[in-house]
Amino acid sequence: MVDLDAGVLIAACSDESADAGITITSALEPLGGAGSPVKPAGYEGGRFQADRRWWGSGADRRPVDVLVIDNEPSQANRLEAALEQRRAELGLPEIVLDLTSVGALPPHLPARISSFRFPHRNADAYLRDAMLDGTKFLKSEAGAAIFGATADKPEALLQWFPQALLFGFWQSHLGKRSQAKLARAWISEIIGVEPAATSVRRLGLKGDPLNLSVAEAVAFTSDAQEEWQFSAKGEKLADVGHGQVPVGGEKADLVAVSFREVVQQATVSFAALRRIRPAAGAAEARGLLVSLGLVAHVAAFGRSFSLRSGAELRPAGATWTWLGETGERQLEPPGLDAAIGVFRECVARAEKAGLPVGQQWAASPMVLAPAANLAAAIRKTWPGN
Repeated sequence: MVDLDAGVLIAACSDESADAGITITSALEPLGGAGSPVKPAGYEGGRFQADRRWWGSGADRRPVDVLVIDNEPSQANRLEAALEQRRAELGLPEIVLDLTSVGALPPHLPARISSFRFPHRNADAYLRDAMLDGTKFLKSEAGAAIFGATADKPEALLQWFPQALLFGFWQSHLGKRSQAKLARAWISEIIGVEPAATSVRRLGLKGDPLNLSVAEAVAFTSDAQEEWQFSAKGEKLADVGHGQVPVGGEKADLVAVSFREVVQQATVSFAALRRIRPAAGAAEARGLLVSLGLVAHVAAFGRSFSLRSGAELRPAGATWTWLGETGERQLEPPGLDAAIGVFRECVARAEKAGLPVGQQWAASPMVLAPAANLAAAIRKTWPGN
């Protein structure tokens, strides 16, 4: 057994180490029990992400059909959301884009966008098109440092976006000024092995207690459809929500799928993290990032979790494996308190090594406002609110 602590992680992430990383393999069960249907993520055209992979070990390995229930980018977003939820407890830095200056927005939209939610993390267009105290964020001291950060100059990201150094980024919104990239070091996905069926679609009937005629033509101008009236031609009454409407055919949603197994595979690559080279404390920085991922994983997936409607899962067992220089060794899966303890120890070690973490992490979020062009785009998309 390997006991995880800051010293072990930092040593494993040093330039001299030949340790490879950690894998976490979790057997998951739907709440209805093994074999109960689970809804994979759906994509354009009403499709699931299908694959065919080798499964098993040794002589028992064989190719099997799988569906990707939750893919790598989605898993990274869930891990970031888990960190956001515990940001204050962990002392993590945060940048917030405050949208209140835009005016009233529909209630389903966020009033603030956290740096744990930017689609492209530190390279996001929302961050580029933001203002800090009346100055374009790109031209502020913090903004210039964040947008100028690379794997060889990661200090600004350690101070403001440590999660970006773990989950990766591509600076693709600055044209020729920067095309900095960093591949994600933490990779996670959830797959369903040997689906019983892959293309069953939901059949049903949207009911109407008065059975209003859907053949009647109506016209409406409001996006909310409340201002409609009968018309000689136009849309059907069903388009404003009345009448019985059958559900089926190729346009119907794919239903949840029964699998032989549901498995989550997560890995953190020490080799990938060795690309990160601050001026001082490189091993300490990498060890901190590993510990951050461990906290995120345990917080997000260490108990039952919900991916989406029809995808409620619980861990039924997990194997943590240390991929060391001399072979594989088992790790005792840490609880959340233990993972947070290792993280705090890594933060202290990184801070002592001279990295801009810990006490240099701002206790309160850095609050930005949308620039005029971004505010105009938001209002154009959501007028009249």
